Amino acid sequence: MLQNIRDNSQGWIAKTIIGLIIMLMALTGIEAIFNQSGNQQKAAEVNGETISQAQLGQAINMQRAQLAQQLGGNFDSSLLRDEFLRASALNGVIDRTLLLQSAKRSGFSYSASALDQVILQTPEFQADGKFDPIRFDQVIRNMGYSRLQFRQLLEQEMLIGQLRAGIIGTGFVTDQQVDAFARLERQTRDFGMYTITANVEAMAVTDEDIQHYYEANAGRFRSPEQVVAEYVELKKDVFFDQVSVNESQIKAFYEKQIADLGEQRRAAHILIEVNDKISDEQARAKIEDIHARLEKGEDFATLAKQESQDPGSAKDGGDLGFAGPGVYDPTFEKALYALKEGEISVPVRSAFGWHLIKLLGVQAPEIPTLESLRPELVRQLKAEQVEQRFVEASKQLESSAYESADLAQPAQESGLKVETTAPFGREGGEGIAANKQVIQAAFSDQVLVDGANSDLIELDPETVLVLRVKEHRKPEALPLNQVKDGIAKQLKHEKATEKARQDGQGLLAKLQGKDSAATEGDSANWQQVEAAARNQDGVDPAVLQAVFRMPKPKDKNLSSYSSVTLNNGNFVVLRLDGVSAPEEPLNAEQKQEYRRFLASRAGQQDFSAFMNKIRSTAEIERF
Repeated sequence: MLQNIRDNSQGWIAKTIIGLIIMLMALTGIEAIFNQSGNQQKAAEVNGETISQAQLGQAINMQRAQLAQQLGGNFDSSLLRDEFLRASALNGVIDRTLLLQSAKRSGFSYSASALDQVILQTPEFQADGKFDPIRFDQVIRNMGYSRLQFRQLLEQEMLIGQLRAGIIGTGFVTDQQVDAFARLERQTRDFGMYTITANVEAMAVTDEDIQHYYEANAGRFRSPEQVVAEYVELKKDVFFDQVSVNESQIKAFYEKQIADLGEQRRAAHILIEVNDKISDEQARAKIEDIHARLEKGEDFATLAKQESQDPGSAKDGGDLGFAGPGVYDPTFEKALYALKEGEISVPVRSAFGWHLIKLLGVQAPEIPTLESLRPELVRQLKAEQVEQRFVEASKQLESSAYESADLAQPAQESGLKVETTAPFGREGGEGIAANKQVIQAAFSDQVLVDGANSDLIELDPETVLVLRVKEHRKPEALPLNQVKDGIAKQLKHEKATEKARQDGQGLLAKLQGKDSAATEGDSANWQQVEAAARNQDGVDPAVLQAVFRMPKPKDKNLSSYSSVTLNNGNFVVLRLDGVSAPEEPLNAEQKQEYRRFLASRAGQQDFSAFMNKIRSTAEIERF
């Protein structure tokens, strides 16, 4: 249990959020966060700030991806329909907006130098344990982000993190609360279990029983509504063999790519921040004093450890590692690139305070050869032509499908063939029938009722299709002989569970009435458990929960009784014989673990109360 407390007590505060940022970027496009021109229709308005339908749509997609990941690879994500996820996703976006507003209103901020440190220390942006600006650019470019856009998103998450950590971090508990919780958590119980088995095989059901259940639950025994769909599918990759690039294009593209590879510089700095506690004049005076000490021969790294107000680099003597152009504040970067190796700058003012900068080293960029990049260069150059052809072919397919009464003509004009799905219902099926957009289109009025071809459906960025319903199979009552065995099994289980409960309740009544004859000859059937903890191995969790809810016996020579019905129908009579408090006192480490756990839980409750407060006072309108 103490290990569980140790794990849980770390909470959100101790975990980096950069993994969330990377996942968010992987699941959303840049249009969703920074360019909402495609859909400005409001989903909600929070204190005058608009949440667009585009933002909501991306939140739904992200939630679906997260749930699918949690539920495992075999889970059919098409079952997670938008209408089920919309309310939860919208509430999440509203809460995030409220938190950002609260953080800004409360004056929280995250300095550019701190963001620099997060980026520099993120494993996803490193090669061989060091920040790699080329890798950084590739990662964010592949996901459609510029450096500025990535920093904006990262800053928002850090602001929310500061606010949350500031509230949760104020949680505290007293020594008395720690001791009381520890006594309860470490408590053990001696108890007995008498299991009355639900004997399903001994139960008999008649044809009349089955007939009556079938008629009373007729709605449960119907075949699902299904459709068989025809479709024409267009894939982007078929166009790659239809386009070509020449050597001059490849070389020009290569020159452009390597021109973006900048020189890497290893900087160290000493920062004196300008904030509400120290004015610009005071900060400048302090940095000039440090500069004077450096000119007298004091060591830069030592002074950085002693004086720098950048906690991320101060412990390393101000060392920021290697980075290329565009990573640092523009003023900082200009001063850095004016230095020679080993030189120290004069005091430099950035948006965050006053710096002294030392150039520790210069690293020439590693220029990959043309041949090493050729496959990727060719792919990217072809991709531009392929994209254009794919868009044109998609429009042609959509137009032809709209004008046709079937899919034969659109398939012929596009050089494709008509495929047919297996029957599938509203919960989806296999292949393309697992896609939620396909399901929605197949069961839409346009396709199912009017018999028209669907609009163009994008399965993924590489694949589009149009479909029509070939066959509509409406729900029908399933014949009794098809569901008879299942009904019989269900009725037997219910009867066995009820008989076990009745027998168990009878025994329990006698035991609670102190009828000693109740257990005569049955002592061997009682399973005794000594000194059971709350997470005792080998005992059904439902039994443990019931045992630890039971009141302590009033007399040590008497037992108290209770019962619990298990999922398999078995009825368990419980006899609590004794409750033991822990004999050994907590050591300092254990006490600190309990304190952290309880303080974190109290902080979480405080944060929940804070969220309820800002929700109740906010002006929120959902559309």
